[in-house]
Amino acid sequence: MLVKDFMATNPVTLLPETTHRQANEIMKEHNVAHLPVVDKHGKLVGIVVEEDMYRSEPTPATTLSIYEIHSLLSKLQIKEIMTHPVYTVAGECSLEEAARIMLQQNIGCLPVMKGDKLIGIITDTDIFEAFVSMLGGGQEGARFTVRAVDRPGVLAKIAQTVADAGGNIVSVVTWESKNEQIPYITIKEKGADLEQLNQALDALDDKVLDMQTKPIDMQQHG
Repeated sequence: MLVKDFMATNPVTLLPETTHRQANEIMKEHNVAHLPVVDKHGKLVGIVVEEDMYRSEPTPATTLSIYEIHSLLSKLQIKEIMTHPVYTVAGECSLEEAARIMLQQNIGCLPVMKGDKLIGIITDTDIFEAFVSMLGGGQEGARFTVRAVDRPGVLAKIAQTVADAGGNIVSVVTWESKNEQIPYITIKEKGADLEQLNQALDALDDKVLDMQTKPIDMQQHG
């Protein structure tokens, strides 16, 4: 899974001389929260995100009039509030490495470069979408997690169990709990006879910790 497979291509960009007001309108028009800033030659020189826009606006406690606020923002240029230099990645960067950089640097996006040319942008939303796709989110079928014993052939045995029950594996992910250094395997399948699959999994040496046969419905509170 590479950045180039999930990035947005031909991203909307700004010039350093673009005003705050213009940038805000562009964000709304294109429904984006991250805008790379390029000079007149197309060279990446900075980036502006929604938080930068909010921080540069007068606070609610300001004594400025609405007219004065609009006048101020129509003169404020992006080069005065953009972040630079910019963390970037290449399209061949792995998705997990891009996610690690975002976490480490506490940023929500990375412009994607090919040499000195801007070719795309990858955001935290893109990575969320990749994560959902990778785990088979929203697809019909059973999803189960097994505590993985460290011995050869464990995954092959579980895969065969799914196949014997008439299932087709949609995704396989190995991971460790944040609170416990214990390896787990999570599998999403579709098409299996669930009664047969449950019985076969119960007979395995590897403990099944969780089984979900349909997505959990979204809830709202408050």
